[in-house]
Amino acid sequence: MLNAGATFATLTGQGTIHSRDASLQSPVVVLASLVVVLAGVKLAADVVAPFLLSIFLAVLTWPIVYWLHQHRVPKFVAILVVVAGVIGFFSLIGVIGVNALTGFNQNLPVYQQRLQSVFAPMVTWIEGMLGPFDLESPVNEDTWRDALSFVANTLLQFGSAMSKGLLAVLTVLFMLLEAFRMPAKLTQALGAGEKTWAGFRTFAISIQKYLAIKTATSLATGLLAGSWVWVLGIDYAIFWGLLAFLLNYIPNIGSVIAGTPAVLMALVQYGVGPALLVAIGYLVINVVIGGVLEPQTMGSEIGLSPLVVLMSLVIWGWLLGGVGMVLSTPLTMSAKIALDSFSDTRWMSILIGSGKR
Repeated sequence: MLNAGATFATLTGQGTIHSRDASLQSPVVVLASLVVVLAGVKLAADVVAPFLLSIFLAVLTWPIVYWLHQHRVPKFVAILVVVAGVIGFFSLIGVIGVNALTGFNQNLPVYQQRLQSVFAPMVTWIEGMLGPFDLESPVNEDTWRDALSFVANTLLQFGSAMSKGLLAVLTVLFMLLEAFRMPAKLTQALGAGEKTWAGFRTFAISIQKYLAIKTATSLATGLLAGSWVWVLGIDYAIFWGLLAFLLNYIPNIGSVIAGTPAVLMALVQYGVGPALLVAIGYLVINVVIGGVLEPQTMGSEIGLSPLVVLMSLVIWGWLLGGVGMVLSTPLTMSAKIALDSFSDTRWMSILIGSGKR
């Protein structure tokens, strides 16, 4: 009877339909689980974002700690040296940001007058073409004050981000302390073999290489951009260089965001000509470093398609804010490696990959 029933199911196609349902079930379950996880990340963004930043700071600084330990520096001392360096770096960023904010607020009335004088010839030219008209409503003192206050508020948010960064650095201290004991603990808990650890090492090396190269190119971008605006005599040149360094971690649009306030400052100070020079300088720097040097140095290390890099910027930025935008590429790389580790999710890893082997 069972054989007859199986034969009937095969003849009627019911077995094939059941097989198709089973083949579709796994991707649907995976996608549904992914939606649930992303929703949880969005709700807990205030906690998840600093924690993820701490993880990637620990991954970036671990080779330095390991190198110091290999050269007979005690573990705790090596960790303290690295963490002290990171804290000093973040403190320097905070000092530069606070000084820029203070100076900007003090010079706000001057910048407002300069901005009005820059646009006055344009208004005169438009009136000569179209006839007199009243700009008092759309472009008045309150308008300029609101626009410049927006920049000041942006700098305030920058200071808040720096305070969160310092909290993340403190978390890095404990992560680095735990890193020495983690392999033994995971082996004891999960029974991980050499093959598993080889996968962990490959993952860590890929992320470390990306972060190291990105840090080096971002540093070069910041130094060149800051030097260029300093040569042109733009106010807060150190801050604009620092901003270019930090925002270069954001793929595709980071350089545009970094260059815009520097161009506006040049426009306020000196007019259209110097503003164009600043814009051209930023364009050349980012084409050379971001378009030529960085891709050649990284090669196929990222392993993500350009569309996925752009979409990951949008998605992680929506989930985690600025931290998500900065970490969008390494987070997506981590997700790709994790998806590639399981047969049920390997198809997703292939779809978001660059297609290069």
